[in-house]
Amino acid sequence: QVQLVESGGGLGQAGGSLRLSCAATGSFFSIGAMNWYRQAPGKQRELVAGITSDGITLYADSVKGRFTISRDNAKNTVYLQMNSLKPEDTAVYSCYAPVKTAARTAWVGRWGQGTQVTVPS
Repeated sequence: QVQLVESGGGLGQAGGSLRLSCAATGSFFSIGAMNWYRQAPGKQRELVAGITSDGITLYADSVKGRFTISRDNAKNTVYLQMNSLKPEDTAVYSCYAPVKTAARTAWVGRWGQGTQVTVPS
């Protein structure tokens, strides 16, 4: 069973930094683009950033210039470096990636358990 295991997060400071990590564990053939989503209380989940296995990145406009997504393919791990934190960054951050368990199987989406990021105003 493939799992996405997140770490990092917690209590940050306005203007400060936090770093999230998400590692894919278990047995699998291939992992696709790795993504970070977030959901604030009372709001819909939104895509924060994504990165392909080739290193192509995309960001939500709200985090461009402040957050950086990176990936270590050898470790099957994606990182989200969050700088210049704002109170509106407060949310549960979840990692998502499509995974193939074998060469001829379909892609199946996997979610991490989520990690809370809180930036007090």
